[in-house]
Amino acid sequence: MPELPEVETVKRTLAEHILGLTVTGITLNQEIVIKTPGIQEFREKITGQSFRNIDRRGKYLIFALSQGSKMVVHLRMTGQLVYCEQDHPLKKHTHVIFSLDNGRELRFVDQRRFGRIWLVPEKEIDQISGLCSLGPEPLGEEFTLENLKENLAGKKSRIKLFLLDQSMIAGIGNIYADEILYRCGIHPERTAGSLCHEEMTRLFEEIRSTLGEAVEHRGTTFSDYVDGRGDKGAHQHFLNVYQQVGKKCPRCGTAVERVKVGSRSAYHCPGCQK
Repeated sequence: MPELPEVETVKRTLAEHILGLTVTGITLNQEIVIKTPGIQEFREKITGQSFRNIDRRGKYLIFALSQGSKMVVHLRMTGQLVYCEQDHPLKKHTHVIFSLDNGRELRFVDQRRFGRIWLVPEKEIDQISGLCSLGPEPLGEEFTLENLKENLAGKKSRIKLFLLDQSMIAGIGNIYADEILYRCGIHPERTAGSLCHEEMTRLFEEIRSTLGEAVEHRGTTFSDYVDGRGDKGAHQHFLNVYQQVGKKCPRCGTAVERVKVGSRSAYHCPGCQK
């Protein structure tokens, strides 16, 4: 699933190309991806609107439109949102095509069909389930060490699951939770509330630095993720433990292992993460 660095990269690449452009028409090949409003209303309301701004909140993309509404997109597991030429080969799982007034297109592609699109009045954006309950942005000013300590205090959940909880911190998924914990030297099965002051401080620092570096590398591509121009990210070349089972830890040489934490896989180094 695209996580914060991937979604941020999609946001930045699309912003370079579609701001100021107007939607002249829409092709819907898979109506299930439109969460709200109804299909006909979606067509009517979005046609003729231009893109004024693009924001990101957690793993959500938020497009500000010219008539005061917001189009919210969640890519979920395999979603892609790509700006391309009209004659660019059409991918098999292209579900929505936004025709633009410069003759190009914005295409929503999603092999597993879990991604969703909402079109809502600006004042109703907080009513979107999931978006309204997000925690602080880990690369934003609202994410502080004090805030992290308060949320960790007394938590009985395991630290990997804590990092995946979007109501605690927005935007972290499996890839970066594992990489953050590796860089901190914290085992993914540790109880979140058991971390000492030094470990909490290191966790705070590594959350910001790990995500920041992944944004610089334009995200991690294993199979489906591409940016807003269809290009792959590069952070997969910098991973230490995620999907590295059997490979040597870059620090101590111990073979990377995988354990189950809840229903999630967690990759870690048993030598560095006691």
